[in-house]
Amino acid sequence: MDLEPGELYLGREIESDVPVIHDAGDLTTHGVIVGMTGSGKTGLGIDLIEEALLNGISCLVIDPKGDMGNLALNFPDLAPSDFEPWIDEATASNEGKTVAEMAVTTAEQWKSGLESHGIDADRMRRLKESAEITIYTPGSAAGVGLNVLGSLRAPELDWAEESEMIRDEISALVSSLLVLAGIESDPVSGQEHILLATIIEHFWEQGQDLDLATLVGQIPKPPFRKMGVFDVDTFIPEKDRMELALKLNGLLASPSFAAWMEGSPLDIEEMIGGSRAKAAIVYMSHLSDEERQFLVTMLLGKTVTWIRSRPGTSELRALIYMDEVFGFAPPTREPPSKTPILTILKQARAHGVGMVLSTQNPVDLDYKAMSNAGTWMVGRLQTENDKKRILEGLTSASGEVDIQLIDKQLSDLGKRQFVLHTTQMPTPKLFGTRWAMSYLAGPLTRDQVANLMEGRKGETALIAAPVDSASPITTDRPEERIPAVAEGTRVAFLDPAASWAGRVGADPTGTVYEPAAAATVQLAYDESRADLNHRETYEAVIFPLDGVVDLEDVIVVDHDEADFLAEPGQGATYRLPALPMDTKTFWAGVGSDLRDHLVANRPLEIWANPSLKLYSRVEESDEQFRARCVSEAERAADGEMAKLRGQYQAKVDRVTDEMAAAQTRYHEADAVAAAKSEETLLGTAGDLLGAFLGGRSNSTALNKVARRRTAAAKAEAKAGSEAARYHAKHAELQALEDELAAELEEIVERCQGMARDVERLEIGLEEDDVRVVELRLVWIPVGRDRETRPGSGR
Repeated sequence: MDLEPGELYLGREIESDVPVIHDAGDLTTHGVIVGMTGSGKTGLGIDLIEEALLNGISCLVIDPKGDMGNLALNFPDLAPSDFEPWIDEATASNEGKTVAEMAVTTAEQWKSGLESHGIDADRMRRLKESAEITIYTPGSAAGVGLNVLGSLRAPELDWAEESEMIRDEISALVSSLLVLAGIESDPVSGQEHILLATIIEHFWEQGQDLDLATLVGQIPKPPFRKMGVFDVDTFIPEKDRMELALKLNGLLASPSFAAWMEGSPLDIEEMIGGSRAKAAIVYMSHLSDEERQFLVTMLLGKTVTWIRSRPGTSELRALIYMDEVFGFAPPTREPPSKTPILTILKQARAHGVGMVLSTQNPVDLDYKAMSNAGTWMVGRLQTENDKKRILEGLTSASGEVDIQLIDKQLSDLGKRQFVLHTTQMPTPKLFGTRWAMSYLAGPLTRDQVANLMEGRKGETALIAAPVDSASPITTDRPEERIPAVAEGTRVAFLDPAASWAGRVGADPTGTVYEPAAAATVQLAYDESRADLNHRETYEAVIFPLDGVVDLEDVIVVDHDEADFLAEPGQGATYRLPALPMDTKTFWAGVGSDLRDHLVANRPLEIWANPSLKLYSRVEESDEQFRARCVSEAERAADGEMAKLRGQYQAKVDRVTDEMAAAQTRYHEADAVAAAKSEETLLGTAGDLLGAFLGGRSNSTALNKVARRRTAAAKAEAKAGSEAARYHAKHAELQALEDELAAELEEIVERCQGMARDVERLEIGLEEDDVRVVELRLVWIPVGRDRETRPGSGR
């Protein structure tokens, strides 16, 4: 049968015998397979995975019953000898045949069944050669071991950008651990859950891997002092922490638990990543319900992180198949496994990852999971209530559904017949599943799994404990005796919970100690110009302590007595540099080197304003000092303006008085001119012309009339002159105002420039300004002796 890429051949329609081809891309919206025992849903699941693998789509298969390992039973030659090792002797006997005879019958049956569905040996061979099938058996050495807890490796993700994703994985990890230990603790409010999650986050945020033994060892004395606003002892008393540690230690002490820490690492990329199609089958039939819950939560928690790290795509790139989901995502309870299942159903689509859940009973599955499924394959159901639940789920997931049609189809189903409904199809299809290319031998036993995976177990290895790359372990075994130190030099051991422990590369799990010096120094900064007489305490750690104080060796930290312990951890050994730490001369030299280092590299920086002769205070920030400069410049400007006010006040008063007097004279002259003008107008209008031209008056009368007119003209002229004087004084006052405005603007600009004249000023140290108060020898745990590390053979 010729298929296009991305086409999945699932079977044939009942009525028309037309092949049912499903688009792989539709499974990015996930799927549900429902059917009672004997309905054929396991065969359908295997068909689906076979098709995915043929299309280069890797599959993570969670196998609670042990059926899915049948995917490894692919016999392209269809020879009876291939089938014979997998024939059940009891079944053969019931049919009155030997195992060999039954193998012949089975081979013929498989050949006939495959031919009836258009599948030839070439297609089977392509599947066998193109896909790598691995059966993982966590907690057992039967198949390929899975190191679930041997190495709690930190995800290779950026905390700044992916903190939410990493915390989700931590939450799933802690939840699964507590389930295995039989401890109920809520992720939001449970003290045990929060404590374990905080410890793991502490290590992972520093890029350090963990193992379970290390995690348990950190519980009584965590590598931090506070949880939220309270100290650790207030949040969860030491007695309760020890009780939690003992419960988890019980897991480590159990001989059967050792298998959980052997084998390949729980790394989803290794299991189903890469260019070749892979089927990673996680076999769980040998596990208890608690162990299954623990494993599924761990596995899917890691899977969520892996999914989120993948690039976006609309194509199906990987498929997660879970056979028999009962108990892992129920509608009325919240087991730890439910959270990652719902997260995958909500978020995986954008990254090209689909999930298919298989179950016998629809009430086994939370409605949120059902509503997120875009593909439904429903086989025979046990009860009418089951059918009702399915119809409700289809309506929730798809919206408009032909309920009557599906109801009728479900009622008429036979064995290995299913109703296929997707959000992409207008009507559901009734089909019979195709013949599986893999031999369906039934649930595999651990012995059968061991036979299938024979030769594959050598690929696995124990995971070594984490190593701090900043402190490489040498081939020389550290000394077990603490070395002598000069009289008067105090000795302490770094508490890994100190806030600055990570800055010196301390390993909370370390038993190998290297020396450092914790310094307390008094510094005196004096500067007469700035009226500065500043004293401060300087604290630092010199590490590594190699006899020469280099710049990179001096790590400024704020240490106190709570950071130091009187005794080392159990099994402590000491890596000793070739230093005479037992002599006072050595410590005097360290102090002298530190003094020289501080004189050369520890100036006090303050801010200065030469224009205003201002200097910042030691605790004053750049912004605060500049604000003070602005205030001082404004005060200086106010002073200059006050002087200017005195200078201009007399000028303004004089001009204002003169302008007032001119205004008075102008108003008086204007009144006289107005009166004269009116008198002339009323008394002589036309008289002079009439008298003169008519000869009715003598020269005296004519002259009188002319004088009145002259007086009026003079009065008007005087009024104009006084008006001019008034306006001149007004212009003089305006000129004074313009001159004042220019001077004020110049003062403001000059003072603003003074405010901006800020520069750095370094106040250096002299040798007499540096007093080394104490140098304390501090032993820092940096790692573990590699000869005693797990997997070393010791």
